[in-house]
Amino acid sequence: MGKQSLQTLALAVAVASSSFAIAAPIQAVQFAGKTYFEQSPRLLGAAVTHNTAYFPGAIYSFILTVPEQAGEALGSIVIRPEPSTDRIRFNLETVQAYVGSGRRGERLLVQAALSETQADGIVVTFDPPISPGKTLTVDLRAWRNPSVGGVYLYGVTAFPAGQQPYGQFLGFGRIHIYDSIHDSRRLLQGPFGW
Repeated sequence: MGKQSLQTLALAVAVASSSFAIAAPIQAVQFAGKTYFEQSPRLLGAAVTHNTAYFPGAIYSFILTVPEQAGEALGSIVIRPEPSTDRIRFNLETVQAYVGSGRRGERLLVQAALSETQADGIVVTFDPPISPGKTLTVDLRAWRNPSVGGVYLYGVTAFPAGQQPYGQFLGFGRIHIYDSIHDSRRLLQGPFGW
């Protein structure tokens, strides 16, 4: 077989392979009866509306994205505070979620409950599940901020919709709480007071 024939054959195989990859539908992975993400969602960040210690009613926001290649819709997440000097409690009746740009986006129907399997974890279930290709914000309203300043970590785990979903840990959202409003303003202004 000549060099030109081999190049033509290689090109034909490459075109056929890329066409197959584009046309193939993405399915969630099923293994041993459990549902897995093809590509897991990502935790983009976390923020709080008021970062002063003991502030009442601050909203803790967690921003996630479900990639197009997820292969399955996002059914629920668990947000679990790591052990710290002060235990924070959230009002589960006020949990809200939005698709799009924060609170200006489309509001989602959610249910929130304490996790039975993860200590102090809050399960947020989406109804209907969040389809791939969406970015969402989940808001938890604290009864009050911790009484001691510091960095507080919140682990986020995502579960696909479907039978026996397997959770994928996405990482930690970091929330900085300051002992006084003076400390938080000084940090935001920078070392030279601007």
